[in-house]
Amino acid sequence: MTAFRAAVLEHFRRPRNRRALEDANAAADGANPLCGDRVRVQLRIDDDVIRAAAFTADACAICIAAASVLTEQVRGMTRTEARQVSVAHVHRALDGAPPPARAKCASLPVDTLHRALDSASTS
Repeated sequence: MTAFRAAVLEHFRRPRNRRALEDANAAADGANPLCGDRVRVQLRIDDDVIRAAAFTADACAICIAAASVLTEQVRGMTRTEARQVSVAHVHRALDGAPPPARAKCASLPVDTLHRALDSASTS
């Protein structure tokens, strides 16, 4: 089994932060109409720092794994730092990239995170 596949399966079977975030002050929904993946990213941002990140999803294993590693990575980052997170960060965390036909599965959570950051209503 490749390292990528093992990492995806680990995060799919035991996703980190897969829950609704009750005290979120930033959120966005994302969808891939071609495959049906749907993901919601929620953040709690205080003093410009992401204190909590969570997601809910009705999606494939790659999308769920990407959202899982992404929500782990951004916790503790400033909004500026989190805006710099790219799909390359997710690929590194998952020990590889998905096949080209499944690239959108890994990028959907990243795009949704960036929209959530744009929606932030912090004081």
